[in-house]
Amino acid sequence: MLTDRTVSQFLDELASHSPAPGGGSVAALAGALGTALTSMVCHLTIGKKKYADVEPEMKMVLGKSEELRGVITRLIDRDTEAFNKVMEAYGLPKEREDQKALRTAAIQGAAKEATLVPLEVMKHCIDGIALAKIVAEKGNTNSLSDAGVSAIMFHAASESAALNVRINLSGIHDTEFVGWKSEELVTLLRTSKNMSDEICGRVNKAISPS
Repeated sequence: MLTDRTVSQFLDELASHSPAPGGGSVAALAGALGTALTSMVCHLTIGKKKYADVEPEMKMVLGKSEELRGVITRLIDRDTEAFNKVMEAYGLPKEREDQKALRTAAIQGAAKEATLVPLEVMKHCIDGIALAKIVAEKGNTNSLSDAGVSAIMFHAASESAALNVRINLSGIHDTEFVGWKSEELVTLLRTSKNMSDEICGRVNKAISPS
């Protein structure tokens, strides 16, 4: 599994001639980094007298952030697995007409699955940005920039995942599926950008010199 490797090992494989892992797994990794930063801000807030009033909320956010980190981290491998299924489908025999039909159906099914994984990443990133907003507003002010980076990573993950959704949709023949998922993508991306911009605006205003 990719997530069992060291950072250097992951980067080496990412840089290799192999097409997977690729941008989809990197998108999920960016989302996981966002959750880790949110959790860090929670840890740096909990137990501080200055933030005693928000400690219960920070503990709640920490629990949700860590749960989300596990979910998004698993998507790093799921994206690569989905891509490999697409490649396996393209490798099916196509000499006879019945083989061609089976191959086409397999490719289309695998492409849909490969579309759903990055869409799932995007949905989870929206949840993550909502948590980043809380720590940006109520967390330890010494870690305010970390909360901002968390939001940026979530939106970067959304933008990156969106590219993977689009490239998979381009090869799918089911127009209803394509239309539905395209609309979902636009909504998720717009929400991610608006929320991320709001957080970054607040953080930049707070840390900018007077």
